[in-house]
Amino acid sequence: MSISLDLLRSFLAIHRAGSITAGAEQLGLSQPTVTAQLKALEAVVGRPLFERRARGVVATAAGDDLARRVADPIDLLQGLAVDELEEPVTATVHLGGPADFISHQVLPALAGRVADGLQLRTRFGLPDELIDGLVAKSLDVVISSVRPRRPGVRVTPLYDETFALVAAPNWYSGGPVSTPDQLRHIPLVAYAEEAPILRRYWRSVFGVRLTRSVAVVVPDLRGVLSAVLAGAGASVLPLYLCENDLQAGRLALLADPETPPLNTGYVAIRSDAGPRSPATHLRSLLLEALH
Repeated sequence: MSISLDLLRSFLAIHRAGSITAGAEQLGLSQPTVTAQLKALEAVVGRPLFERRARGVVATAAGDDLARRVADPIDLLQGLAVDELEEPVTATVHLGGPADFISHQVLPALAGRVADGLQLRTRFGLPDELIDGLVAKSLDVVISSVRPRRPGVRVTPLYDETFALVAAPNWYSGGPVSTPDQLRHIPLVAYAEEAPILRRYWRSVFGVRLTRSVAVVVPDLRGVLSAVLAGAGASVLPLYLCENDLQAGRLALLADPETPPLNTGYVAIRSDAGPRSPATHLRSLLLEALH
């Protein structure tokens, strides 16, 4: 059965805004009209697409699946309707994300685009504060190590990072460790006092909680890497950051799990960013370079 494009456009606006009222405002339609369109679409697909909450709506699994399937085609059609040959608007784009990932991965990937007219301003920070900036419109694009769940924010998986437990070779000369007790003599280095990456690694690889305190805290994974290379102790780092040092023998891999911990990073823009906007253009460049 065919589905009206108007129904899908209204559905996608609601999904991105997290609210029927906000979706209607973005479309320039009345709330009753958009509510009726949503009900008509749910009748066609035969299942609810949103759960109504006191403040807005939350997509069901069926709603998220439909949004994934229709978002890009609808954005493309809307872009073509504006002007098939029009270039994305040139403007300064404000990008936020983790300092290490932007410095080590994003800036090298986008360097060649500067000559093509890309104007970029970056801000480092933690996910929640960066998403606050995105919602407040002080940022246009955010790269986040956790999936943002905010109304009015469009989120797309961007990259997968694998983590490795490493130290300078002088700390451990044996084979891969199988229990954390084998690491008791090695100080731990982390980027935060709570050591979330180390704690996750201990749980997923060793099956136990991390009960030790860390010896050194550096609020930047590049600084953590420098400390580990200098012999300060062991840490868990994303493989993209320490792979060259492992291959060169400057670092030793302390554990070799069959399935190392993996984390998905996301790129987020505001839901009202148009298909030809600078934010959407930068998002496309990032997906092309890093996905």
